[in-house]
Amino acid sequence: MAEFKNNQYSRRRFNSQILGGVITLGFSPSLLAQNTSFLNDEIDWYNAIDIGVEGKGWTDTKRYFDRLPSKAEGVVRKPVWDLSRHSAGISLRFVTDSPNIYVRYKLHLERLSMFHMPATGVSGLDLYAEDGEGIERWVSVVGPKKQNIDTSIAKELAPGTRTYTMYLPLYNGVDDMEIGIKNGNFFKPLVPREEKPILFYGTSIMQGACASRPGLAIPSILGRRLKRPTINLGFSGNGRMEAEVASLLAELDPCAFVIDCLPNMNETSVSERTIPLVKKLREAHKKTPILLVEDRSFTNTPFFPSLKTHHNKSRTALKKAFAKLNDTGVGNLYYLDGDNLLGEDGEAATDGSHPNDLGMVRYADAYEPILRSMLKQF
Repeated sequence: MAEFKNNQYSRRRFNSQILGGVITLGFSPSLLAQNTSFLNDEIDWYNAIDIGVEGKGWTDTKRYFDRLPSKAEGVVRKPVWDLSRHSAGISLRFVTDSPNIYVRYKLHLERLSMFHMPATGVSGLDLYAEDGEGIERWVSVVGPKKQNIDTSIAKELAPGTRTYTMYLPLYNGVDDMEIGIKNGNFFKPLVPREEKPILFYGTSIMQGACASRPGLAIPSILGRRLKRPTINLGFSGNGRMEAEVASLLAELDPCAFVIDCLPNMNETSVSERTIPLVKKLREAHKKTPILLVEDRSFTNTPFFPSLKTHHNKSRTALKKAFAKLNDTGVGNLYYLDGDNLLGEDGEAATDGSHPNDLGMVRYADAYEPILRSMLKQF
């Protein structure tokens, strides 16, 4: 039977007809059909809360899938708090040999997509699996059309027991979530890894705009490549190095801090806030590496001189802060230039600013070498 050895985990057998009206992409062509009612299956359901998730820095959250602790409400600005209730970067892992995998989840927001980002990225679930060589590869994604989703995410999978990772929505919250497998198959939850995570603090780009799938957000790509847990604290339009957020970051104990806030800042705010933020982190963590990242160049910068001026001013301010921190003895501090974060061909952004899927991969390509260097001590 498919069951946990420890009865603290919930398992519910459910004989139901999967609801239609949801686009599900997977290996089987039949999964591409809309408004399809699947044949009745007897399904064992496992609550995601019982399984446990990665990507949360705090356990005392108002909703289980929130990203900031309950105490942050009323302390951080309301836009930051509201965005922290999106489940960006949160994932769960499990092992199964089931040929079919199902999901039931309730989204917090009615808004399922945005004008420049599809429902698959905003509100979908994204499934990866390890291949025979231990490399995590994409399997399937859910593209919801309503707040309550009850569907298969993959059917008729190739035989075999494998490890799966499921990424939660980037720009929506999750109220409840269950994973289902075909009755009689093996299921084992993988508890969150004990390795210290990489913490990413930034803007909409870090949160995941405009990836087509949750697994293509920058922290998630890098987590797979570096085989480490990650925490995504990207806040769309609101990654501003604020003191209230800095105090919260200092409570956590990651293997590295990544600060990528310049897209939401200007020369003045960079000059005023970079040094206090880094010093706050360094007070709590004497040796943890900290990476300061410049803003990406808008892909249409060659046509708009004002954009180049803005980039130059904010980057100059960040360089000055970096130099001053080094001069005052703040060690283990790293710096990443922004010119080539999106490449040079102008094709890596949805709207000139937010990376498309190509842009997310290029961001990860730029980050990976310096992060590997930073993490050698761990």
